[in-house]
Amino acid sequence: MNKKALLIIPPERFNEDELFQPKEVLETAGVEITIASTKKGEIIGDYQGKINSEVIFSEVTATDYDALAVIGGSGTNDHLWGNKELLSYLNQAHEKNILVTGICAGAVTVAKTGLLTDRKATCYPIDVQKNELEVHNVDYVEQHVVAHDDIITGDGPDGAKEFGKSLVEALK
Repeated sequence: MNKKALLIIPPERFNEDELFQPKEVLETAGVEITIASTKKGEIIGDYQGKINSEVIFSEVTATDYDALAVIGGSGTNDHLWGNKELLSYLNQAHEKNILVTGICAGAVTVAKTGLLTDRKATCYPIDVQKNELEVHNVDYVEQHVVAHDDIITGDGPDGAKEFGKSLVEALK
């Protein structure tokens, strides 16, 4: 599969399962992965896992990728939810028919773009996230993955592998 995905993580405290599991599923399917954040260099996850952010998301063109995934973690709430540049980036990508996805707090980031208004989505089953979906008129569903043709949301670590598989399916 000659496809590319941009995985966007917060500049600190990403969730390891939500990054590494889908990444592995995508790479196994032959999808080329680029890790992006709001900064370059080493980023440390919620559980001290490490990854190198290769690019700053706003410095790469969304249309160079077939899919964008916003990864969760405690840093996502703090750094990505209110990032207007990222919300605009996701909206522009969606307009150009790029698959926009998010898992856990990343799904909330996608909801904040307005792209999921009056549609079903999932996120981590805690009030702070479910309330954010409600505020943006998104219909919360308690399942691992909710896949639309153009947007996929995942619930968190338990659904991380399934989230990865749904991205692979959508990219076929």
